[in-house]
Amino acid sequence: MLEVEYSLQKEENLTFKQGVQDCIPTLLGYIGIGLAAGVVGNSAHLSILEIGLLSALVYAGASQFIICAMLVAMSPPSAIIATTFLVNLRHFLMSAALSPHFTRYSLLKNIGIGALLTDESFGVTSLRVSKGLAINDRWINGLNVTAYVTWIASCLAGGWMGSWIGNPEAFGLDFALTAMFVALLVLQMIALPASKLRHYLVLIAYTVLAMYILSSFFSIYAAVLLSTVICAAIGVVSEK
Repeated sequence: MLEVEYSLQKEENLTFKQGVQDCIPTLLGYIGIGLAAGVVGNSAHLSILEIGLLSALVYAGASQFIICAMLVAMSPPSAIIATTFLVNLRHFLMSAALSPHFTRYSLLKNIGIGALLTDESFGVTSLRVSKGLAINDRWINGLNVTAYVTWIASCLAGGWMGSWIGNPEAFGLDFALTAMFVALLVLQMIALPASKLRHYLVLIAYTVLAMYILSSFFSIYAAVLLSTVICAAIGVVSEK
């Protein structure tokens, strides 16, 4: 009982400002990939306003690149919407994984938290949970809002700079998102005991293998989603 009360007390002590501070290490990745997304949007002949709206409403790096490519290819709106939905379907899994930690908040608050959840903020939150540290709505809102504002500003800056930067890959901006994912994964792995680390490495190997096999039958986005669901289920069963 005392442990529960102490845990709740630690949760209540978390502030919006602490969420902002915990987001800072990931901002370089947001800025790098956001600039690249803005440049790509400019090359797809989108206006600064359209780039801003795309980053604010879609708020997904991979999807924004895909949307720009499909716009250039003059793909129908239905194909763009369907592809974007499929690519972002992983957010359902991430939100579901974190939902047990936010059951005491209202539906409206949880919708706000889920709407701004990204791969990076999920990684930061999961890392904190894996270390046994508390999280609450104020903390994750600080984390999410900081990332959201930084992303929009970076995309707008990239759109403005697009006239001068014709090839963002030359600056390595296209690798910023991948580098950030790797860093978050490594940080999470460091905090694990040896037995659990081996278990997770085996699951990662299974996921890669499953994705490789499934990509022969489905699109790469569907293969990623299916392999994640399958190996997550294997992980839950094997851990028990």
